[in-house]
Amino acid sequence: MSRLKQAIEQGKFVLTEEITAPKGVDISGELEKLDKYLKGRIMAINVTDNPSAVMRMSPIALCAKLVSAGYDTILHITCRDRNRLALQSEILGGYLLGIRNILAITGDPPSAGDHPEAKPVFDLDAITLLETLEKLRSGKDLAGNELKGAPLELFAGATVAPCAEPMEVQISKMAKKIEAGARFFQTQAIYEPDKFQSFMNKASNFKTPVIAGIVIVKSPQMAQHMNEHFGGVHIPESIIKPLAEAAKDDRPRVAIELMARLMREMRPLCQGFHIMPIGWERYVPELLEMAGLA
Repeated sequence: MSRLKQAIEQGKFVLTEEITAPKGVDISGELEKLDKYLKGRIMAINVTDNPSAVMRMSPIALCAKLVSAGYDTILHITCRDRNRLALQSEILGGYLLGIRNILAITGDPPSAGDHPEAKPVFDLDAITLLETLEKLRSGKDLAGNELKGAPLELFAGATVAPCAEPMEVQISKMAKKIEAGARFFQTQAIYEPDKFQSFMNKASNFKTPVIAGIVIVKSPQMAQHMNEHFGGVHIPESIIKPLAEAAKDDRPRVAIELMARLMREMRPLCQGFHIMPIGWERYVPELLEMAGLA
């Protein structure tokens, strides 16, 4: 059983963090940052799967390295690039390498990335991938064939965007993913606690734990970019204005104070935080301290 699964099922408040595999084979920088700033502070490390359809190292390879270094990992699997044969093979292969936690994602279209000529697959989507994980756990593949050893400890998660409109669509998607086998949710980045509370009130009938996402906003330019290009995300002026008014050298302190305040407001609404530092791993210990989560 993964440590994440055990903690979530015991009702503990969990912290996860996201890294992106490098575009190449040198992972020394990623491992150095994890060991220096996150080890002992974060329950599990998410490893993304060619995010935004940009080609990077296989997340299964990086997860396996992290597992061997003592980390609990959450492997992102997108349906964009592989058919059901390849998806099932990778899930089983990852399990053999010690990967227990899976985040099921449909994936961005190839046209959004750096290989726009790539052919999309989308044989499955996030919901049917969750159903596939359940099927494999039961000891059979999608064709009904018996497995030689079932991956009984797979722990399936899914994504949700609490601040996307209309909210009812997100609630409906959440219900379908739970029915398909999602055991936890990690959210899109949230900067509006009031909207998040409204969403959680509507989702109160669901007993599936929600881990709230936080991308550390470094600058007003980054906030503007996210508002324009990240669906379901809105960074309000109450965050943008202090960043714009801060001196450049003072922006990290201001950014971390703003994110910590946000986390303190949202903590009663969720069962954990999923932190996406985007290169600012060195500030995560300070962020957790200020948020009362050290």
